[in-house]
Amino acid sequence: MAELVVALDFPEAAPALALVKQLDGRVPWMKIGLELFCKAGPSIVRQIKDMGTNVFLDLKFHDIPNTVYGAVCTAAASGADMLTLHCSGGEKMLQAAVRAKKDIATPENSGPILLGVTALTSLDDAEATSVYGSNASQAATNLAKIAMTAGLDGVVCSALEVALMKKSAPPAFVCLTPGIRMGKADDDQARVSTPGNAVRDGSDYLVVGRPITKADDPIQAAEAFLHAMN
Repeated sequence: MAELVVALDFPEAAPALALVKQLDGRVPWMKIGLELFCKAGPSIVRQIKDMGTNVFLDLKFHDIPNTVYGAVCTAAASGADMLTLHCSGGEKMLQAAVRAKKDIATPENSGPILLGVTALTSLDDAEATSVYGSNASQAATNLAKIAMTAGLDGVVCSALEVALMKKSAPPAFVCLTPGIRMGKADDDQARVSTPGNAVRDGSDYLVVGRPITKADDPIQAAEAFLHAMN
């Protein structure tokens, strides 16, 4: 069954922790991105873990293999349950992340879920073509193949591309999809989908940020998304 991830895109730790407390276990995953991590540091991961929620640390590692190996080890030690890496870093970089996960695994903990970022959901076809030389769907598919070959656990992609990804992926390969909206996006997301459509097409994790974090009633908003996923 698909799981909801709330993106804690806050500039400070206090409002992020307050929202986690407010949602009080209703949502199984919280996402820590660059903005919050750069302000609060690794300790925010453990603070949220201690509140009983899985942590998706979305830092999108993209560097030489040795650096990424170390970053995965350090991020896992902080308590992160899921990590992201840019597929465009190449197969050797992604393989280094997989080696790190294997090296730190214990009988009690197999290590964080490793996801390869394909084409950002903020890219439309025109911009994707200027970056990758192909439309967004083709670019995402090509990058996903690198993630599969390298042995990652899954990818981050638009929900519009999930069905295509799943056709060629191993059975356990997962898809995490940002850009989930109840209707048309009125922000910087270009390739969006509704919760129901995302789940129908095979998305395993649905990331929702502003529609919940900026809602007048975040609990009601989160429950609306959870209901729409069923």
